[in-house]
Amino acid sequence: MVLRKKDIVKEKKSKINVLGTEIIIFKNDNENFICLTDMAKRFGGDDLIYSWMRNRNTLEFIGIWEQIHNPKFKGGEFETFKK
Repeated sequence: MVLRKKDIVKEKKSKINVLGTEIIIFKNDNENFICLTDMAKRFGGDDLIYSWMRNRNTLEFIGIWEQIHNPKFKGGEFETFKK
């Protein structure tokens, strides 16, 4: 399931503290999601996020995950990111 910004505002949020860093936890339909961005900012910085998002395996995973969990996913538009 993909949580968009508009969904996050409506859902419950809580925080945990990991080595002095607050990590947001979103609760949606009895499922918990941790904020990977919060974790990456503290434990790897922006370079970690950029590197991860440029990785071909990551993009393929995101594309497959979106096809399975996001009925509004536009696969054709996603193809431009994979090239």
